[in-house]
Amino acid sequence: MTSARSITVDSAPATPWRNGGGVTRELLAWPDPADWRLRISVADIAADGPFSAFPGVRRWFTLLSGEGVALDFAEQSLALRPGDTPLAFDGAAAPGCRLMGGPVRDLNLMVRGGAGGMATVSPGTAWQAPAGAQAGLFARVAGRWSSGDQQRSLPALSLLWFDAPPPGDWRFEPDVPAPAIGWWLHHIPEGVTP
Repeated sequence: MTSARSITVDSAPATPWRNGGGVTRELLAWPDPADWRLRISVADIAADGPFSAFPGVRRWFTLLSGEGVALDFAEQSLALRPGDTPLAFDGAAAPGCRLMGGPVRDLNLMVRGGAGGMATVSPGTAWQAPAGAQAGLFARVAGRWSSGDQQRSLPALSLLWFDAPPPGDWRFEPDVPAPAIGWWLHHIPEGVTP
């Protein structure tokens, strides 16, 4: 099997925010946590407040649980709920965040340089990692990832990541049918031409 890393949300240490409004659990920081180009994390938001600004970073954001949030950007406000399409935005924007009915948990993909993406998994539908990309799957529910003759069982709220992804079709089938079962994630490092 192609070398892969996996981590569950519960096994990642929780880092409190400076503003006291929540905690972040970093699942992956590449090439290293001090100077990352790719960061995947799960955050628990417990109070209204602004997002941290990340100039030069492209962000993808989706809700895993809770009622929802309203994100207040300079030009518009957007309401997001679990199951909505992931939102991509400029990390420098630092929108205000208002909770809609209590605490929420979210998944974040951040890319500095290069390119990236987050796509909702559809059961029974194949996905392929872009050429030259690092790629993986965040599973919201327990299930089975497969690519050709390779298979892995994943617990709920876990990340499976490949620096050199296996080629071909990837699939993820949940153990029990559920909405918003997971997200395909990818990162093409700066200077890599697909």
